[in-house]
Amino acid sequence: MKNYAQQQEFILNQITNKYLKRRDFSGCDLRGIDLKGIDLSGVNFIGADLSGANLSGCVLTRANLSGANLIQANLCEANLYEASLCEANFTNADLTRTNLCGTFLWRVKLTGSNLWGASLCDVDLREANLSEAKLIEASLIEANLSFANLAGAKLCGAKLLEANLTGANLTGADLTWANLTKANLTKANLWKTNLIYAKFRDTIMPDGTIEQPQIMIY
Repeated sequence: MKNYAQQQEFILNQITNKYLKRRDFSGCDLRGIDLKGIDLSGVNFIGADLSGANLSGCVLTRANLSGANLIQANLCEANLYEASLCEANFTNADLTRTNLCGTFLWRVKLTGSNLWGASLCDVDLREANLSEAKLIEASLIEANLSFANLAGAKLCGAKLLEANLTGANLTGADLTWANLTKANLTKANLWKTNLIYAKFRDTIMPDGTIEQPQIMIY
């Protein structure tokens, strides 16, 4: 019977050994494992426990992390282009400057996560939970955030051009200096939302009216 440390070393060897190249780690216990900077493109992590794992700088393009547990994981500057992250749990995870362009994030949990400067262009974030998340200066161009929970989220300076925020909950969110050009806010909840210096151009407001440049709400 291997102890926990031996199991971790065994799994790490399976990932990195060029003769083994195992690609399926679905359901595996990978808590706290250090995979920093490793090429994990296309790897199957469905339902795996990666809580507290170090995945900073990893290449996870087209990897499948659907339903995975990534609570407090470090994915700083990782590349998750076109990865599947549906219903994964990234609560309090570090995704600073992470590339998430084209990813599938339907119903993902990003509560309290740090997405400062992250690239989230053209992502599917329908019904995602981003409450209290830090999305400062993040790029969310053409992102689908319909019915997402962004209550208390920090979106200062975020780029939300042509983003779909239909029915999104932005209660108490901070969108200071955010760019909402051509964004769709139909039926979105803007209760106590900070929109000081936010940029509106051809933006569809919650009541369906189209906002022209540029307004300041105090």
